[in-house]
Amino acid sequence: MSEPALSLPNPPGAVARPPCVLIADDQADVLEALRLLLKRDGLTVVTAQSPAGALATLEAEDVDLVLMDLNYARDTTSGQEGIDLLGRIRAQDASLPVVVMTAWGSVEGAVEAMRAGARDYVQKPWDNTRLLATLRTQLELRRALKRSRRLEEENQRLRQGQGGLPSMVSESRAMVPVRRLIERVAPSGANVLVTGEHGTGKEVVARLLHAASTRSERAFVAVNSGGLSEGVFESELFGHVKGAFTDAKADRIGCFELADGGTLFLDEIGNMPLSQQAKLLRVLQTGELHPVGSSKTRRVDVRVVSATNVDLAKAVSEGRFREDLLYRLNTVEVQLPSLRERREDIPLLAAHFLAEQGRRYGRPGVRLSPEALEALLTYSWPGNVRELEHAVERAMLMSSGDEVTQEDLLLKRAGREGMARLEEMTLEEVERYLIERALARHEGNVSEAAKGLGLSRSALYRRLQYYGIKGAR
Repeated sequence: MSEPALSLPNPPGAVARPPCVLIADDQADVLEALRLLLKRDGLTVVTAQSPAGALATLEAEDVDLVLMDLNYARDTTSGQEGIDLLGRIRAQDASLPVVVMTAWGSVEGAVEAMRAGARDYVQKPWDNTRLLATLRTQLELRRALKRSRRLEEENQRLRQGQGGLPSMVSESRAMVPVRRLIERVAPSGANVLVTGEHGTGKEVVARLLHAASTRSERAFVAVNSGGLSEGVFESELFGHVKGAFTDAKADRIGCFELADGGTLFLDEIGNMPLSQQAKLLRVLQTGELHPVGSSKTRRVDVRVVSATNVDLAKAVSEGRFREDLLYRLNTVEVQLPSLRERREDIPLLAAHFLAEQGRRYGRPGVRLSPEALEALLTYSWPGNVRELEHAVERAMLMSSGDEVTQEDLLLKRAGREGMARLEEMTLEEVERYLIERALARHEGNVSEAAKGLGLSRSALYRRLQYYGIKGAR
């Protein structure tokens, strides 16, 4: 009974790619016999009849194993041409397994080839069963090595704090359409653009989209695309091969390949220079990429979720962002409200962060005092949810008992400074400030806020519409 054919792992829903074997031999009948044998075993085969042809094929094709003769037309007995070819293959890709063939039964030649880096050898005429078993073994080792390298890259990113699935904590009306849109879009696999101010939780949305998608079993890879310099952009996203540039001491898998079958989160996409935008657009259009220093084409199946706080439509009109790239990125757009627009969520978020930090610092049960909660509700939160999280962590460290006080939050100074600047504010800015404080104090209740401000309900509604204040009820 024959062994099952090998195949390389592919993304869910894609057809598994069979391993590709390059056969190098100067005899056409040998190439044809081996091609038919390997094809029946489920392998893809490419062939070359000379060392130069073999090297050219390796430059153009994504080969998983080389099966090569040691002797060619220029030198049919010594095997030196084959040894030289082996050395050049090793210099190009030291991890690529090479199995050599010799028609002369020369043990010395096989030993020399093994010393030069060959993984195994077979003699001509070959035994089909032994040859296929040898190739299977080397292909399995090749697959294990690639899997190990991929896991190492993924683990490195996890150690850098890019792992874990955060939760979306919200009960506010402003977040209801956001949650509904995430639920509808997540299973589709469509590219998503997440917009909103700094700190509103754009990466949280990206991770939730991934977790609720059919790609959830594959990798989620996050990268600050707008913070990559021109010199490292291609290497970070597309990878590089050893020797591609001065510091390229080993092959590197890029973010697109790491996310193959999964989701790639491109943060700060609006800050990406135009020259980098063109390179990203090509990969999104074709699904193909070339690692730096390699001419091999590699195909990837990646869902892209991007995020920005930049008005991309305005950036397009000003010539700072490519319109065709914007169309590729925002199949669906998710707009996140600021924390000022969802103040009802502040108590819930604060309690959530307090519980998280309590577990982290071994202080469960710590709670917010009423004064501390009032301070959180009336603060302006320019840094949004991220600033709130940091404020709660800081308060946890500053507090000494089981209750976080207003003083522990260290927000009082900001409040006093805000009041000190009151005289510098315009009448509209002061009115908006007082309306937001009244709404926060009355948990978004318009009737109660209107009473507190000495306004009628309809007058307050007109002002809410004028200032674009949301989250009232």
